[in-house]
Amino acid sequence: MNDIADAPSPDQLRNKFMKKIPRDAEASNVLVGEVDFLNKPFVAFVRLAQATTLGGLTEVPVPTRFLFILLGPQGKAKSYNEIGRAIATLMVDDLFSDVAYKARDREDLIAGIDEFLDEVIVLPPGEWDPKIRIEPPKKVPSAEKRKSVFSLNEVGLMNGTAGGGGGLSEDEEMPVQHELGEELAFTGRFCGGLYLDIKRKLPWLLSDFYEGFHIQSISAVLFIYLGCITNAITFGGLLGDATDNYQGVMESFLGTALAGTVFCLFGGQPLIILSSTGPILIFEKLLFEFSKNNGIDYMELRLWIGIHSCLQCFILVASDASYIIKYMTRFTEEGFSSLISFIFISDAIKKMVGSFKYYPINTDFKPDYVTTFKCECLAPDPMTAMIFNGLIPMPDNSSSLNVTALDWSQLSKKECLKYGGSLVGNSCKYVPDLALVSFILFFGTYSMTVSLKKFKFSRYFPTKLRKLISDFSIFMSIMTFVGLDMLLGLKTPKLIVPTEFKPTRPGRGWLVMPFGKNPWWVYVASFVPALLVTILIFMDQQISAVIVNRKENKLKKGCGYHLDLFWVGVLMAACSFLGLPWYVAATVISIAHIDSLKMESESSAPGEQPQFLGVREQRVTGILVFVLTGVSIFLAPVLKFIPMPVLYGVFLYMGVASLSGIQFWDRIKLFMMPSKHQPDFSFLRHVPLRRVHLFTLIQIMCLAVLWVLKSTFLAIIFPVMVCAKCYTICLTSSHLKKLQVKCSICSYGKNHAVDLVLIITKGEHYRTV
Repeated sequence: MNDIADAPSPDQLRNKFMKKIPRDAEASNVLVGEVDFLNKPFVAFVRLAQATTLGGLTEVPVPTRFLFILLGPQGKAKSYNEIGRAIATLMVDDLFSDVAYKARDREDLIAGIDEFLDEVIVLPPGEWDPKIRIEPPKKVPSAEKRKSVFSLNEVGLMNGTAGGGGGLSEDEEMPVQHELGEELAFTGRFCGGLYLDIKRKLPWLLSDFYEGFHIQSISAVLFIYLGCITNAITFGGLLGDATDNYQGVMESFLGTALAGTVFCLFGGQPLIILSSTGPILIFEKLLFEFSKNNGIDYMELRLWIGIHSCLQCFILVASDASYIIKYMTRFTEEGFSSLISFIFISDAIKKMVGSFKYYPINTDFKPDYVTTFKCECLAPDPMTAMIFNGLIPMPDNSSSLNVTALDWSQLSKKECLKYGGSLVGNSCKYVPDLALVSFILFFGTYSMTVSLKKFKFSRYFPTKLRKLISDFSIFMSIMTFVGLDMLLGLKTPKLIVPTEFKPTRPGRGWLVMPFGKNPWWVYVASFVPALLVTILIFMDQQISAVIVNRKENKLKKGCGYHLDLFWVGVLMAACSFLGLPWYVAATVISIAHIDSLKMESESSAPGEQPQFLGVREQRVTGILVFVLTGVSIFLAPVLKFIPMPVLYGVFLYMGVASLSGIQFWDRIKLFMMPSKHQPDFSFLRHVPLRRVHLFTLIQIMCLAVLWVLKSTFLAIIFPVMVCAKCYTICLTSSHLKKLQVKCSICSYGKNHAVDLVLIITKGEHYRTV
């Protein structure tokens, strides 16, 4: 071994395959060959005490931990190669590699091989057709389960009993319920949950900032920023109509910036995006009408409702009331998420279709009759002309304008109307097909975003470039279609941002005084409507937080339900004093925020799907989004070039993307799939398909009821907790546990299960986005 160098060779250093290998990887070298001095094969399996670089023995400069050496007599080289390939396959199996690290003798290795053979898929040579492309299985056997079975036999019991006999069979496998941890534990102490949240989040404070300085954060900021300003403009416009401009677009921008920035700085889960919601809009409308009809000052009454609601939130925080969220099951969570996703999708389409009303398609245009299309400007009658001669202002250094002397046939449409003329002709009302162009911008933005998001799985360009294109897919789509709109030069509807920093309603200041305009009993009676607002805020905030903190997102820094609710309460009071809208967690935008920050393994072997590592948990993106929202009034000259159909396409993508990973949506698709093509979902192994369909139908009916309620005045009753026992009659407790495996379920007895079904009504807000 003296001729083996420890330093890697130049060829090894130049090998680009090294970037595909994870850090701290160790090599297993399989060496086979035939010699003339042996009469029977010689086999050695070597495990080095320390991984060592063996010169140019490996293709890349990776230290070697294992050596498998097979030497045999001449004439059987093909058999030796097949044995080497089999050993190499064994070494890439997670379970066998663990066995190889811990094995003490030959029997341990044989036991590991037996366990591998129990799960391996074998194709007989005679049955394999090279023309048929065999897709990899959608689900591989669980390595955790195999390791848990094998761990029972680690201490001297590996041989003979490691073949899967120590655990539950596949049919007996019980699903593991979602563990919520101490975040929603009832401490029984005053502010005990809040104290634990602060204690849990404090060690991550510095990393919450420096981990945000990544190129992926730029694309996330641009994506969420455009969603937030569109939301703020839409909600502000509706709120101005509902409250006679006591709150409008400017207040919506300022409130979004203030509430979002404070929450992202100090909140327990900074990935949550705060926004105004439909139920709050309906509440504000009803409150304004009540105040107007009863001679009560609206802003002062609203201030006291906000103060009472803030105090009630503090009481909920101090008493650890958020722990009741742990009883929420998949049924509730998916109903909440699906409804909001469908609202985003339908409202984006409705808004797009609505443009056809303002810019109708020219269905009557006939190319053969273009000679009959004309539009003329006719001069006004003499009396009208005399009036206009006296009304039209002219510059000081020019003579007065005599409209009777104008050549009316040469005036533009705008000049004709300005000077009192009239337009006559069948082409005067002609406008370009802006509706079709808007639809192209709308659907093109959505389609391009979806395509670029999947571009990282394509075969084109290097891996890093594909990932960069995928991360900036939304920004690139927006820029592409903004450029197309500018190139066409048509007057499509554009984003309108306020340019002056002043309250929407003249005479209204930025500070609301608590006394002086209403009777004293109003300050006490406002406790009642504040209770409704508190329930609304509490359930909307906490259920959105549960969806964001779900186990599938692999969050590592923990969450803070009590801390989040505390700051939402503080912001309720602050926004009430400033006369700004109230804010709570926005589910779909928060999910979009998480999706834009997902991390995947950078070192994946060619042909292997990257592994989802988690989410980039930090505070920087949220803070930048809301700071940019606050300074948007200074960015109006740039933002005015963005067509609204492009932003509707972004909202459509948000709604569709938030449906991915929802089991309810997967179960809906099972209705249209033959059994042989259905994915290998774990619940299909334990629950009959007809029961799965029945469970899905019940969920669809509940969702339909919520969809109907959201468009009526009953939306103000959001949220209502209903004890749903209807499906416990049709489904057993065992079936429910398997269908709701990733959420906790509150069970009493063997055959009685209680679920919490949340009635979600998002009201008029999202219908107009």
